[in-house]
Amino acid sequence: MRSWLHIWIGLVFLGPALSLTGCLPSYKPGLPPGSPFAEPSASFPNGLSSGIATGDVTDRSALVWLRTDGPKKVQIEWAPVAEWARAESGHADLPHLARTALLQTGREHDFTLRVPLDGLKPATRYRYQVLVENRQWEGGLAPVAKVAAAGEFLTAPAPDAPAPVRFLWSGDLGGQQRCRDDGAGYPIFDVMRQQQPDFAVLLGDLMYSDDTCPSPPNAPGSAFTASTLDEYRAKHRYQRGASALQRFLAAVPVFAMWDDHEVGNNFAGPHDPRMPIGRQALLEYWPIRTPPDDPARLYRRVRFGAHLELFILDTRQYRSRNAEPDGPGKTMLGEAQRAWLLEGLATSTATWKVIATSVPLSNPKGGTLLAPGNDSWARGPDGTGFQMELGRIVDTILSHRIRNVVWLAADVHYVQANAYDPDGDGVADFHEFICGPLSAAYGRPVPPNPVFKPVTLFSDGGYSNFGVVSVNGTTLEVRILDEKGALRATHTLRAR
Repeated sequence: MRSWLHIWIGLVFLGPALSLTGCLPSYKPGLPPGSPFAEPSASFPNGLSSGIATGDVTDRSALVWLRTDGPKKVQIEWAPVAEWARAESGHADLPHLARTALLQTGREHDFTLRVPLDGLKPATRYRYQVLVENRQWEGGLAPVAKVAAAGEFLTAPAPDAPAPVRFLWSGDLGGQQRCRDDGAGYPIFDVMRQQQPDFAVLLGDLMYSDDTCPSPPNAPGSAFTASTLDEYRAKHRYQRGASALQRFLAAVPVFAMWDDHEVGNNFAGPHDPRMPIGRQALLEYWPIRTPPDDPARLYRRVRFGAHLELFILDTRQYRSRNAEPDGPGKTMLGEAQRAWLLEGLATSTATWKVIATSVPLSNPKGGTLLAPGNDSWARGPDGTGFQMELGRIVDTILSHRIRNVVWLAADVHYVQANAYDPDGDGVADFHEFICGPLSAAYGRPVPPNPVFKPVTLFSDGGYSNFGVVSVNGTTLEVRILDEKGALRATHTLRAR
């Protein structure tokens, strides 16, 4: 009786530059017992040319993202890295190998999937592999599956664990015709991966729908502006062709958020008819976990041990028109998100409360003729902005005596750090750190608006960069590194 042939497992796109725990070999050649690929089924050409990613990790879960090159049947398997290592050395089996059901990608979501992995252990490094059905017949017997990609991620520490945490943040990728090259694509991601962070926060403008990428000097495929769903998807897909970004996303879990260019320059939420398709493309191409009862919600919070709670804001979806004068009814967050943030800050027991906002607090970011009005929190010279809403947040920080609040921002394409003393007592009540771009035109640093009494700690620009945040108990250190890995600025905070 004929039997299915075993195949040798191969890793398609993860090259030798991927430094996780060396290479990522599979558990054993052939298909593991119980694999649905052991049964005859329709097969399609194999391929994950856009890579894989993990995101929105917690102490108990993670979200895997993938895109197949056309309709495919796929399955994901995972286990702790330590168990893979023992199995590969021949000393043990894989007792805790878990796997998803057989999944199908389809045209409805551009052949992308976001797959939750639940029931994980806190503070544990996991390895996962994606099996893709392949039209490859050996001896004319049966279709086979190959491990098309593999990656790793680290779960968060338990909420009461006093564990150190190190993460990155930045934004602004591929703007002003500084798009991916024909080599690594965006080499800065290899430098970022070398920092061995627990995770990264990507604060939007992860593609520029309203900008072209002429070739040469850029890699071909994005010499257009986007206005349809398929064009938005193509812009995201172009970014995922960058090999350095693929290596990064296979090794480092991310918390992704949009800013304006995922839809259009300085777009203002429900007032832009393109927002729904821009949001759909964003959710198709990034591992963002949304609540079942509110699938459009992007803002979220996550706890990383006893010392860090992260609040990731959506500064686009609910905002008033930028051109409206600032006032009590004007909002960047919307009522529900603002209430969520204020309640979360007031009740958080974490040592450090870190708020990720795509736009800076006090640095004016003027509009254009097509999109007038100040685009950041600060009030501009024309009276627009969102300063009054920010003032409500500041008042809550002061009135509830919320200590150790740190804001992280991007968007303006330069580096700056500000310590704020809005009550004027000589003690900083919160801090703000701005970094970026990853790859875009460089902005010219400007001084912050004086309303909330900032003191600028450093201010610089003219290079691509990212930030590294290290939380270790009562200490929070911020470092700014450039695209070569050189240290450009640093500052350390002590918890109050």
